[in-house]
Parts: sequence; C-alpha cells; structure tokens
Amino acid sequence: MQEYILPVLISILWILAGSYFIFTVSLKYLWNKLPQKFLSNSKDNFITVIVPVRNEQDNIANLLLDLNQQSMSPAQFEVLIMDDGSTDRTAELVQKCIQDFSISIQLIALPEEKTTSPKKRAIETALAIAKGNLIVATDGDCRVGSEWLQSIADCYAETGAKLISGPVTFTEENNLTDHLQTVEFASLIGSGASAISAGFPSLCNGANMAYEKQTFYEVGGYDGVRHIASGDDEFLMHKIAAKYPSSIHFLKDSRAVVRTSPHKNWTLFFRQRKRWASKWKHYQSKTPLVLALYVFLCNFALIAAAGLFLTSYISANTFVFLTALKVVPEWLFLGSVLRFLNKGKSILYIPVTQLIYPFYVCFFGLAAQKPEYEWKGRKLV
Repeated sequence: MQEYILPVLISILWILAGSYFIFTVSLKYLWNKLPQKFLSNSKDNFITVIVPVRNEQDNIANLLLDLNQQSMSPAQFEVLIMDDGSTDRTAELVQKCIQDFSISIQLIALPEEKTTSPKKRAIETALAIAKGNLIVATDGDCRVGSEWLQSIADCYAETGAKLISGPVTFTEENNLTDHLQTVEFASLIGSGASAISAGFPSLCNGANMAYEKQTFYEVGGYDGVRHIASGDDEFLMHKIAAKYPSSIHFLKDSRAVVRTSPHKNWTLFFRQRKRWASKWKHYQSKTPLVLALYVFLCNFALIAAAGLFLTSYISANTFVFLTALKVVPEWLFLGSVLRFLNKGKSILYIPVTQLIYPFYVCFFGLAAQKPEYEWKGRKLV
C-alpha cells in the first residue's frame, strides 16, 4: 500500500508548494499595485472615532493625546470612548483628557450584562449616538500619527469607499519575540491588503478601519454574527463586500499606520490568536474560508515534507527545493510590506518566523476548534 500512497503524497506536496509560490508572487504583485496616497485634502465629512476599552489605564491617555494632535480640525470629528466595565483608572484618565484637550470626547459606560462579543456590543451602542456618517474604529492600546484621520478622510473623499481597511503594526521592537510578532502581523496586513487589491476582501483589522454608518445598517450590522466572540472587523467587511463588491479599499498610506504594543505575555498572545482563528469556520463568504484552509494546508505540507525528509522518504535536494518554493517569495513579499511599515530591521527575522510559522498555523487552526476564549479577564464562548 505504501508504494502507492507515498508517490501520491509527494505529488500533493509538489502541487501545494508550486501553487503557493504562484500565490505569494501574486500577493506581492497585488500589493505593489495599491495606490500609495490620496491627496484630496477633504474637509467635508464629519468623523466619529469609536474606541471600545476595558482596563486601558496604561494606554488610553496616549491615544487621546494622539487624537488631540490631529492635523484635522477638532470641529471635524468626535471621539466616543466606550468603557466596558473597566476596574482600573481608565474612566478617570478619560475624564481628565476631556477637561484638558480641545477635541470632543465622550465617555460612555456600558451596562454590565453578559455577552459573547463585548466589542460588537460597544460598537453598536456607539453607532446609535454617533454624529458622523464616516465611522473610524481603533483600540484603546493603539497609537496614531497626526495625519491619521486626514489620510482616511482623503481616501474616502477620493474613492467613495464603503469600508476602508488601514495598516497596523507594532511599536518599537526590543527583542526577538517582538520582531517575530512584527513579521507575523505584517504577513496578515499584507495578505489582507493584497486580497482587497484583487477584489476578494478577506482580512482586515479592527484597530484601523473606517466605514459608513449608513452602510453598516444597510447590511444588517452584526446580525447573524453577534454571538461570535471575534470578528467585529472581518464579518462586517464580508457583509459590505457582498453588497458593494467594488467599494472596499486598503489605505496604503504611511500617514495611516496605526501602532500597538506587541504581546509580552504569551498567555494573552495565545488567547488572542485562538480567538482570531476561531472565525474561520463562521465565514459565510467562501473566499476567506478557502484562503484560510489553503494556507493551513500549505503550511502543513511543509511540516509533512520535513517529516518525509527526516525519515529518508525524500532527498535533501527535494526538501530544500520544496522549502524554497515557499520561503523565497515569502521573503520578497514580507520584505516589501515591512519596508512600507517602516520595519526594515524586522526583515532580518523573516527566516526565523518562516521556521516557526508552519507549526504556529497548524497549532492555532486546531486549537481554535475548542469554542472557549478569554478577553480582558472574561471568558467568552
């Protein structure tokens, strides 16, 4: 039986490796196609910035300081801080910022009630009182540049996008694990941007996205996915893409980059990635589901190839060539994304990430099948 199974298995490995080479080269081409800046200098749209928070006393004042220093006039935007039961000094610090800063900030305390998706509840509550039709979402632990809102407004004015996905990266890296997280996160941002460029939106990040309030309600908001712990960003994008397939844009503008801190606690990292991976099986659109399964299989194929090499079923040359088909185009693609994010130092860490990533993808793909997660000290099912 083995004499028949082994050739078939090796053929599958070659097919997956070869197709992944073409896939990654295509991602780089699509990434390069994206326009790099919109210069309409729009002043016509009022923006509501929504920030769901829980226990962000170490971060929230920095974000509000960044928003207070926006190049956009304070008369053009408002900030809604949605406090989901913080037990630290978050609310106190927001109140101080309200007094000290010139921008419009509202602190809204959410009622204590059980929910499987606190962030979706926070956003829906904010939308009901938002004055702006252009909604910009970020997180309480993020930092933004002074032209962040202006870059989003310019893109919206020029494209009329129903949803804008923005770039996210990490703050300054101090050690190996910080660089590895930066590379891994760049792969998600880059592949999501390239998919949008191709007209098949699949990934985005709720720490930097914008959409029309009217469009949110037109597509039913979070109806049908409200019970899912994660996905306030991607599920909404999939819904909008289904109704307005050519109205999703990625903002490849250095002014638009949002930064957050890499995880220092591996338990929190595990919980976050498990929560993200849990979304796969809930995708209604076939494109992101097929993409997720394809990436899982390609990474599993590399592990399988390593196993066949170690047991002498394939030669060293075969294993090296199969590996090169995956890692070389990845290096080129990730390098271009990291350079855009001003993370050139992290390019040196791409090979280490490539060594770990196949095991990482397969592990979280399987771990996410157990439907229990934790967020900000709360268990979500």
